[in-house]
Amino acid sequence: MFNQRVLFRAKKFVFLVIPSAALFIILYSDWTVSRASVWSLRFGDEVLDEGPVVRPKLGRLQLHSVRTALALDELDSPEKLSPLIPPINVTEKERITWFREKLPEFDIFNNDNLTSQFHTRVRDFLNYDCELRFFMTWILPATLFGRRELLALESLFRAHPNGCLVMVSSMLDSRRGLKLLEPMLNRGLKLLAVTPDLDYLFTNTPAEAWYSEIKTGNRDPGGIPLAQNLSNLIRLAILYKYGGVYLDVDFIVLRDFSQLRNAIGAQSIDPESRDWTRINNAVMVFDANHPLLFKFIQEFALTFDGNKWGHNGPYLVSRVIRRVRGREGYNFTVLPPTAFYPVDWTRIRRLFKKPESRDERRWVEAKLLQLSKNTYGVHLWNKQSRGMEIEEGSVMETLIADHCLICRHAYSS
Repeated sequence: MFNQRVLFRAKKFVFLVIPSAALFIILYSDWTVSRASVWSLRFGDEVLDEGPVVRPKLGRLQLHSVRTALALDELDSPEKLSPLIPPINVTEKERITWFREKLPEFDIFNNDNLTSQFHTRVRDFLNYDCELRFFMTWILPATLFGRRELLALESLFRAHPNGCLVMVSSMLDSRRGLKLLEPMLNRGLKLLAVTPDLDYLFTNTPAEAWYSEIKTGNRDPGGIPLAQNLSNLIRLAILYKYGGVYLDVDFIVLRDFSQLRNAIGAQSIDPESRDWTRINNAVMVFDANHPLLFKFIQEFALTFDGNKWGHNGPYLVSRVIRRVRGREGYNFTVLPPTAFYPVDWTRIRRLFKKPESRDERRWVEAKLLQLSKNTYGVHLWNKQSRGMEIEEGSVMETLIADHCLICRHAYSS
């Protein structure tokens, strides 16, 4: 079923002999891998058990979301950023004209051999004894998939060693993507990077007509990069089609999700009424064909606005849940902020900061205790925290040490 070929070029051996010591340097030429499935290469391996994890000393490590240490010329030919960023200071008519001219360059709309295999690959992968189904999306070049994103994957598999993760990403469904994900694939973890078929995902959903207008240039994409809004829609559609858990790639998993079903998390609550004031869509757990997902997709198509940040994401799920809660047929749970968003984006820096006083050390201890009891994971608010250093003794240093999987490989200084 997954017998994809891996073609290796001939290995070249160069032996250098140094007086008083024999030094063997083996130079392996580059190797070519079919893009069909990075997961299938390690399908039958067992997950390695390396015993207790020794906490790495991180020092003042920057957990960047951009791979600054990996040069483009180390791997494939350089990738080009998708031209999904519209020009600024233009009218709606001018933006639509620009959009139509650029449509042939929008690779995400193109259909090819990989997109045609999307459903078959995902279906077959999820049939392989998955205790839990997880989904993530990645729409940027693979070279921007950095330490933070790798930590998110590691923490997921640390909590769910028998879970299955589908990375919906044409960029990671590549030779470069394979190289980035190889440390986890070598451990036998169930991980599939797959190029999406948007036509399949949106067909027979309320977004079908909206997508047809967008891909033909008959709809204003707005001033916000279309990739951001497509990500909001893709996560809804893939849960609607397959069911499971969706996670953003800047989310650190702390505990098992197996007890969650048809749940979404509040980002903030009213301090007096204790009722939620905003829901977020960075983490969602739903059965396939759930009516709330249908309403989310319907709301996206009917009220799409590409000029307002959050309108098609967190604000969308908040609007819909406010309208349908209490109605029959919608069985779901809104979890408190402590479940997925225990630290607000305005205070995320505190997790990275070294405690300088007794009170700050007590706060770190109390926060770690709180996270160990009431929290499924921590959203790192990538936009605000991507350049922050992880300082010694901070909450983040402990979280990484306790929840990384290939710690020395990816996070030691």
